[in-house]
Amino acid sequence: MKNLLKQIELRVPLTREEIKLVEEQFLTEELEANTKVLEAGNRERYMYFLSSGIMRGFRNIDGKLVVEHLIDEQNFFTSIDSFTHETPSDENFETVTPCKLLKISKSNLDFLKSYSDKWNLIIESITNEHLNCKIDRVRDFQTLSAKERYLKLIKESPNLALNVSIENIASFLGMEPQSLSRIRKQITF
Repeated sequence: MKNLLKQIELRVPLTREEIKLVEEQFLTEELEANTKVLEAGNRERYMYFLSSGIMRGFRNIDGKLVVEHLIDEQNFFTSIDSFTHETPSDENFETVTPCKLLKISKSNLDFLKSYSDKWNLIIESITNEHLNCKIDRVRDFQTLSAKERYLKLIKESPNLALNVSIENIASFLGMEPQSLSRIRKQITF
């Protein structure tokens, strides 16, 4: 809970009363590796804060798993469209490692929003971070080579590079595992 509160207070300071409300509204969940958190076709009911561990978000496109999200600890995540509009998700989320999550339901989040306008600022900040990540990812695919994308991942997210399978990293970076293996052999540290 301490990490969640720290991330929220980086965006907006909270009063003691607001901290108490956060502690009451967020639920803690501990999951083993390879546990589905959301399956495509189901409605996303929660917004999550990944306190520890690694998650992946993926789609099944014509029988091929395409990893779109690799989420490291201390980050928020959800299937945004599904959560916001209460519609079925076309994304899957699954734990890569054992994970500790803090989650809040839409109704509890709506309660916090009705309690204080600060929550609109917090959600806007989280949504903007998510959108900026998407924009950076598209830009990287347009301007960086496969090797440059991998080097950027190593630099910015070493925990992911060390703890996620080569198949998931390759899919996330838009290449085949064999290509990533060749790139990894070329790199010396």
